[in-house]
Amino acid sequence: MMRGTFNSALGGCRRAVMSALGGAALLAGAAVFVPVAQAKEGEPSMPYKVQTLVEGLHFPWSLAFLPDGGMLVTERTGQLRHITPEGMLVDKPIQGVPPVFVAGQAGLMDVALDPDFAQNQRIFLTHAYGTSSANNTRLISARLADDKLEDVQTVFSALPAKSGGAHYGGRIAFLPDKSLVLTLGDGFDFRERAQDPSNHLGSSVRVNRDGSVPPDNPFAGQEGVASEIFTLGHRNVQAIVYEPRYHKLYSAEHGPKGGDELNLLEPGKNYGWPVATHGVDYTGAKVSPHLDLPGLQPAVLYWTPSIAPSGMTVYWGDVFTAWRGDLFVSALAERSVRRIAMRDGVPTGEQEVLFKELDARIRDVRTGPDGALYLLTDEERGRVLRVVH
Repeated sequence: MMRGTFNSALGGCRRAVMSALGGAALLAGAAVFVPVAQAKEGEPSMPYKVQTLVEGLHFPWSLAFLPDGGMLVTERTGQLRHITPEGMLVDKPIQGVPPVFVAGQAGLMDVALDPDFAQNQRIFLTHAYGTSSANNTRLISARLADDKLEDVQTVFSALPAKSGGAHYGGRIAFLPDKSLVLTLGDGFDFRERAQDPSNHLGSSVRVNRDGSVPPDNPFAGQEGVASEIFTLGHRNVQAIVYEPRYHKLYSAEHGPKGGDELNLLEPGKNYGWPVATHGVDYTGAKVSPHLDLPGLQPAVLYWTPSIAPSGMTVYWGDVFTAWRGDLFVSALAERSVRRIAMRDGVPTGEQEVLFKELDARIRDVRTGPDGALYLLTDEERGRVLRVVH
């Protein structure tokens, strides 16, 4: 019943959402998939230098660049930190962050500036909320004023609340119409719910900045379906980026043991978890006998063994000219960043493993306004690293 419900919502609603994503260009090349690719290691394709900008962060998770040249950095343990334009970490965390559930993978996650930040000074944060027996992913917005948050508003809370401390998703991508897509996880012990469109577990959702549901969402107004759902069939999506030149929305998600995925997100699509996967359970048992099934959207590419993708950027800076247009995916388990070569917004099949010499779990990768790449290391004394030519 779920698959019929899902497919029946396509058509006009899907075309309307395409306009929000930047038009029909999102579909261009959508059928081109490169599921298996060899990654190059060794001498990098472009020379670089890695500079330590800041250290002493407690398991940093995400960063956002401020218009004045400073940065905001989230620490998974619940603190929002300010780095000045001069590259100094302000000693005192930003005040006013709401209570955060911290346990296992749970904590303070993504940070993003409102598209109209210059006018309204608002930011968006994602965090785990609740208790060990009942918690969820929550999206909030707040006004940033003199190193404190004011007018904190809850924009979205994933339902139902679940137990445990794993698989929250929690990444944000704004679309050209200023709506946003938020990635979510399946809660680890509740993977079957990723195929249930009446709840948010194992999905991505699209909402307006005030939390309202865009009327052109693929399931808006459909009985028995959570109207915020944009896509479903996900395990734990911790990376998402909107490709502005070719109007594509890419995400990367953790598989179980193997089967990490890069996906091209299209409204109303089902990405298969857990009924189809290239990964196996941590015990070695099969999650599903199926790698793919009719009606399910295959991954653009997958990684086995797992690299644990956790952040992503599309590079259009001027520092690394040969890498312009490529995707960069930070990898916790591989302790690297994967460069995925792109042509016209589509992977070519070439991958490159970068920054393994750092021997660090890399939580996030971003393109800075100066054209440098910025990395966050996932460690007790985490660092902000700046990669230049």
